[in-house]
Amino acid sequence: VNMTIPNDLLRGTVGGEALLSVCYSSSSLDLPVIRWQLRREKPITVVQSIGTGIIGTLRPEYRDRILVFGNGTLLLHNLRLSDDGTYEVEISITDDSFTGEGSIRLTVDESVSRPFVHTESSSVLELSENVVLNCSHENGTRTAYRWFKGGKPLTNDSRFLLSPDRKLLTITRVLMADEDVYSCSVENPVSSVTSRPVRLTVYSES
Repeated sequence: VNMTIPNDLLRGTVGGEALLSVCYSSSSLDLPVIRWQLRREKPITVVQSIGTGIIGTLRPEYRDRILVFGNGTLLLHNLRLSDDGTYEVEISITDDSFTGEGSIRLTVDESVSRPFVHTESSSVLELSENVVLNCSHENGTRTAYRWFKGGKPLTNDSRFLLSPDRKLLTITRVLMADEDVYSCSVENPVSSVTSRPVRLTVYSES
């Protein structure tokens, strides 16, 4: 059995579906025996079939969520975070001495909800005050954060300090030039959402 896998990395969304595509060729006309496993400390058998006919009883977590195609491809419906992992496939045919083997990595993420920028005070006194902006959101897995001032990306600077996880932006010894609109974006492999901008007002003692 010669097997090819067109794409060995798939990115799925919770509630969506993933098509784990494979193709095989063989000189035998017999139906293939197809086995899909999810790699864990002890591999979990997802499904075994002869052609498209599933053998035995599926595990409860896979019932009504699986379809096997004649070429070995597996369709997973209604994805869950627990489906994340590496899937190994074996295709064997009695009359063919070689077994086709391969693997596909599936990541499953929850889409990001719109983030919000919070600050204790939206107006600060020039030179004497620091301000902390906090980027928060409800949903989303494997998230990364970015900050914008006036729509332009911000990076760590002597006065603009990002926390290690980049959720917090601290502006030290605020200047009049820092008066602007600030926003954050939250991204993951399946989505990217930007907050509504928040205006920071700076006033001087005079």
